[in-house]
Amino acid sequence: MPSLASARYGKDNVRVYKVSKDASTGVQTVTEMTVCCLLEGAIETSYTTADNSVVVATDSIKNTIYIKAKEHPVNPPELYAAHLAQHFLDRYAHISAAHVKVVVHRWTRMTIDGAPHPHSFFRDGQETRNVEATAARGSGISIKSGIVGLTVLKSTGSAFHGFVRDEFTTLAETWDRILSTDVDAGWTWKPFADVAAVENGVERFDRAWEAARNITMKTFANDESASVQNTMYKMCEQILAAEEEIQFANYSLPNKHYFEIDLSWHKGLKNTGKDAEVYAPQSGPNGLIKCEVSR
Repeated sequence: MPSLASARYGKDNVRVYKVSKDASTGVQTVTEMTVCCLLEGAIETSYTTADNSVVVATDSIKNTIYIKAKEHPVNPPELYAAHLAQHFLDRYAHISAAHVKVVVHRWTRMTIDGAPHPHSFFRDGQETRNVEATAARGSGISIKSGIVGLTVLKSTGSAFHGFVRDEFTTLAETWDRILSTDVDAGWTWKPFADVAAVENGVERFDRAWEAARNITMKTFANDESASVQNTMYKMCEQILAAEEEIQFANYSLPNKHYFEIDLSWHKGLKNTGKDAEVYAPQSGPNGLIKCEVSR
């Protein structure tokens, strides 16, 4: 006989925008998020016997996302996600776990005539700040933070040689290449007993995000990279060193290739090796390198 092995449901792609207004200065701060919230618990009969009495409507979940954004700060997103996840355990006895994902979209304050504008912003990239929080009955709150979609490139300072060569290998070794990637970085915090523990020392979350972002860019720029693998490991080491409450750090980095173009067929034009200046950016296939580093 079949049985329901696992199930969760909820509301995805809930767009939330919140503005904070300082009446004394006229300065406003904006936050735009996409939120997903999924619930688990004693809900199996809604699947197996069409018993909807155990279902918190996804429309109610959507409304709760908005209400909790009004009632609580949305920055840092880790705190908002913890408040939202814990709400469902406190409100519904049959819900055993709430999984919240928050994606914060970039809005950067404009500088006009050398001064920060009080209420105007621009989007300076598709990078997002991501948070996943799970509140589980009897297990406290687990939080993962991250950076997604930070696109970086350096035109030199990267090599790749000494790799396995066999009958399947056509790739030439190189001591100087372009390195570009879309950064997907994450860090997992030690478990929190409750929302109060998340809120106590809440500045840790912004501090870690800023440190991880700076570590990523500085290491990417300055490291004489022998491989993406070695560079990402160095980044993880530094993130763990930056915050003692972080248990794991991870990266997923696609290697976005830029290939030299041999133009010697046209009047002997030199455009390879040390003479390379014009490249063909590739959309795929691409390398994909991942790692997770623990203490």
